[in-house]
Amino acid sequence: MATFNDREKGQEAKFAHDSELRFKAEARRNKLLGLWAAQHMGLSDEHAKEYAGEVVAADFEEAGDEDVFRKVAGDLKAKGASVSDDMIRQKMSELVAVAREQVLNEG
Repeated sequence: MATFNDREKGQEAKFAHDSELRFKAEARRNKLLGLWAAQHMGLSDEHAKEYAGEVVAADFEEAGDEDVFRKVAGDLKAKGASVSDDMIRQKMSELVAVAREQVLNEG
């Protein structure tokens, strides 16, 4: 019985660790996406960092990535940036791997 309980605790710890890494990677991806979008909008470095924070915060509006996509797409269109929806979605996909790698390398 003790072995079963130890295994169960190990699985719970792994799940918690994996969930934390996933959360950090998603937040990092959103920050990187915000910085990328800020470049296309011609924002200064200071404003780019602020904007990246806004993109991270947008992810808490609803489950999934659509809230982040809508924020970035709407802001890019409002600034007249010539970035298509497909380009935004492609960049989001690319940045998932980059963000995950960065989070894992940080330890």
